[in-house]
Amino acid sequence: MQVDFYHLTHTSLDRVLPQIAEKVLAGGGRLLVVAADETRRTALDRLLWSYAPDSFLPHAQAGAGDDAAQPVLIAPDVSPTNGARHIALTDGKWRDEALTFDRAFHFFDDEAIQPARLAWKVLADRDGVERRYWKQNDAGRWEQAA
Repeated sequence: MQVDFYHLTHTSLDRVLPQIAEKVLAGGGRLLVVAADETRRTALDRLLWSYAPDSFLPHAQAGAGDDAAQPVLIAPDVSPTNGARHIALTDGKWRDEALTFDRAFHFFDDEAIQPARLAWKVLADRDGVERRYWKQNDAGRWEQAA
């Protein structure tokens, strides 16, 4: 399983998450987007409807309809009721349950860097876990730093 750590320094989650979701869906996958805070989930829902005028990301919030039919499901916890094998942790908090997926995207900003570093270290000792650390250069492009 692969865990991608995304350190948000120049670009906000609002710009990165839709790109990741599009790539997952283009590859035939499904995505579970996790945020514990209800306000954040509502904001992510609005974002995925409106982030670009020429794009459409089919999605819903967990419990708002038929979760199993949603290619992208926004949820308060790690419950892939949409059958997702990819997970995006969007609130800066690592959850070990993400290790049951094929790929995890862990997004964090400077406020959550210490917990992210701890998760990075803990995952180093886990069998079958490939870690990648992505950060932005001065031009705002993503570079794999580790």
